[in-house]
Order: sequence, then structure tokens, then C-alpha cells
Amino acid sequence: MTKKSLAGRRIAITGGARGIGRSTAEAFIARGAQVVIGDIDAELVGKTAAEIAERTGGRIVGLPLDVTDSGKFETFFDAAEAELGGLDVLVNNAGIMPTGPFLEESEKLSDRQLDINLRGVIFGSKLAGTRFARRGSGHIVNIASVAGVSAAPGVAVYCATKHAVVGLGSALHQELAPLGVQVTTIAPGFVRTELIAGLSPNKLIEQIGVVDPEDVAEAIANQVERGKGGLAFVPKLGGVTITALTMMPENLRNRIYKVLGLHAVTLDSDESVRAAYRARTEG
Repeated sequence: MTKKSLAGRRIAITGGARGIGRSTAEAFIARGAQVVIGDIDAELVGKTAAEIAERTGGRIVGLPLDVTDSGKFETFFDAAEAELGGLDVLVNNAGIMPTGPFLEESEKLSDRQLDINLRGVIFGSKLAGTRFARRGSGHIVNIASVAGVSAAPGVAVYCATKHAVVGLGSALHQELAPLGVQVTTIAPGFVRTELIAGLSPNKLIEQIGVVDPEDVAEAIANQVERGKGGLAFVPKLGGVTITALTMMPENLRNRIYKVLGLHAVTLDSDESVRAAYRARTEG
């Protein structure tokens, strides 16, 4: 597939103040794109944008964004278009991953995951899709997870939201492509950010399923540069493994997951280590 230069392309990224979002902004800036990052942490998103701009000399702006509010999301989108003179790409990255037993999870926390991880992606996809379709071009990138393809205990509602994001992306990839809009779904494994604090993948899982945020960022930029929609796993080896396992009967697959240590990663999280992350993300 012919690559499309990212020089001058106009990119908006949600959850852009830290982690995958920040790394994605840096990856696009490195390829000559212009970027607007949005985040619920208004102070940090401005600081992040200023740091990236100072270090790279690239064009990047930080704006406040609450993805759970469709009106505020639209305001962000309008402001991003005004800053850059339009938008070519939206990366729906904002998300949270609480861990713990499903039966102990509060209704408030379940709703928060649905609001951020799913409704925020739907809001963003509709806003961007409407505007991109009107002009006949554009690219939406939704960040899901391998947990959106094969679930794990200890993160049940998170898995449900990410399965929904995978399904949404598959449907929109088919529905919007004829309108000139590509839709990519990125499914990372365990990403070395604050999101996996307190989780302890064993050596096997480290090798096939753990990646740095920069790896995810490069995969996102590559998909946009290639103008390619559809589902993409990061790392690819982890994706191949998960895809093969999902073809097995569920009970057999779950036994294999247990033997490999996949169940223990999310089920046996160290909540004391995750305390800072939970305090910041659970509201």
C-alpha cells in the first residue's frame, strides 16, 4: 500500500498528556505532522505540549478535554480545527483500567469505564466521522486492547468496553470506508505505562505481550501513514498468539491462559502499587 506523507497532516489525540497519548503525539511530530492533544488534566496537557514543542520545534497545542461529555468533546474538536486549520486524523486514546474482583466493583466505577473507554470513543468517532465524511477523507484511530479480543479475570468491565471498541471499529471500518474515512483499531498488549502499575507479567508474557508506549505510537503513525484501516495488534507476536488461542474452545483456551500465567497478571494485581493510578483515574 502506498504511504501517505504525514508532513503537514493535522492530528488530534485524546488522553494526550501522558503515556500512549504523549508518545503518539511525539511520533507524529517526528514525522512532520501538526498535533493537538486533549486531556482531562488541563494543566498537564498544556505542560506536555510545551515540552514537546520546545524539544522538537514542532507545532503542538494542548487543550482541556473531557471525553465523557459530548458537548465538551465537540468544543475540543472545534478548537483543534481552529488551531490547525482543520483536522485529518483523530486518535481516540483516552481510557482507564481499574483492576479487582467484578463483584466488588462499584456501579460508579463501572459507569466511569463505560463513559471514558466506550462512550468517549463513540462520541469522538461520530464527531470526526461526520466531518471527515463530509469532505471525503480522514482517518479515525481507536485504541482498544488485546483484552478486547480475549478477556481476562480481574478486569471484566474493562474487557467489556474494549470488546465494544473492537466491534465498533470493525463496523465503522466497513461503513465509513466508502465515504473516504479509514477506521483503524489498535489492540496493544500490556503497555509499560502507569496503567499496568502493580501488575507482574511473567517472563513469557514479557516477551510476547509487553510493549513500550513508543511501540504503540509507531504502530499508530504507521497505520495512518499507510492509510490503512482495520484491526492491528501491538506487538504482532502477541496478536498472532491471541488470535490462535481465540480459535480454540473457550474452556481449553482458559486452561491454557492459566498455565501461561495470563490469568494471574490482572487477577493478582498489587493494589497498593496501583493506588496512585486509581486515585487519579477513578474520580
